[in-house]
Amino acid sequence: MAGARAVRAAETSDSSRRLYDRIGEFLVDQRLEADPGNYAFAYHLLANPDGPLARAVYALTDGGVRLTKRDIETLGCEVQPSADDGKVAKEKTEKANGLVARTQMQVEGFQDMVTAMRAETEGFGRDLAASAEAISRSTEAAGVPAIDEVTRLTTAMLDRVRSAEARLESATREASDLRRELEEARDNARRDPLTDLPNRRAIEEAYAAQATAGTHICLAVCDVDHFKSVNDRFGHAVGDRVLKAIAETLSQTCAGHLVARYGGEEFAVLFTGVDIETARATLDAARATVATKRYRLRESDAPLGEITFSAGLAAALPGDGLSTVFHRSDRLLYSAKTAGRNRLHVECPETDI
Repeated sequence: MAGARAVRAAETSDSSRRLYDRIGEFLVDQRLEADPGNYAFAYHLLANPDGPLARAVYALTDGGVRLTKRDIETLGCEVQPSADDGKVAKEKTEKANGLVARTQMQVEGFQDMVTAMRAETEGFGRDLAASAEAISRSTEAAGVPAIDEVTRLTTAMLDRVRSAEARLESATREASDLRRELEEARDNARRDPLTDLPNRRAIEEAYAAQATAGTHICLAVCDVDHFKSVNDRFGHAVGDRVLKAIAETLSQTCAGHLVARYGGEEFAVLFTGVDIETARATLDAARATVATKRYRLRESDAPLGEITFSAGLAAALPGDGLSTVFHRSDRLLYSAKTAGRNRLHVECPETDI
């Protein structure tokens, strides 16, 4: 009896150990931090590999695309946000709530103004009708009283029209300001707050629009090499500066094409209207520029060490969705990482660098 219990305990221990190892491998493979949220997600996924969460993950990753924090949040497993992420999210929520409140006030203001103008118009109409009746009854030969009444009505009408125009001008100005702020809010929803680049949502929308228009598309996926070690050695503030520097270089070198921060230390470049060789030359120039820079800590002027990124580049085929092209580019990125990093691999083998 005791022996049977020992065997069952050993089997349970072995099973837990295997699950623990698989969770670790999953987090490393997906480049996810080993925080409680990500660990819980991996546990629910791997403990029930045939469950609905697993099926959703398999459909989303399409056999190779890495998950992001946003994917995990969308699938219903919360990731613990960092203090900075929480602060940014809170600020965005507060700004959105403020815009909603101001929009509501603006609409209510328009309604009140139109109601008041309608009341004034009705009052003016009554006055005009009464005065017309008085004029028709006037029996004075010179008609002076009638002229005086017309003058009084005309003056009153002009005063009311000018008052209405002033209020309309003020309301129009407020509406223009509000429209500008709403457009800014919509733009911010498609922009990464750290690098000021378009975000994943923006590149998804841009890809769909360009694909619908029949534009020739190439997609590059770029990932900063050994970025975790930068954060570990120098802190996240320095890591953020590195991301900003690479974002700036990609934007300048790939001008005319959409450069986005896809998530974490990963960037995507949507090349449109050029062939894959032109896209390759442009992206490799950005890679070389980043690799030849000598980065230093601004606080101490100490060298930061070499900063590089690896990339994969693929051309979209007719009918390809973003996930399909991203999957191919991502596989090439992994190939570039495996081959030694600081290199670009392109879909055609003869153009690999």
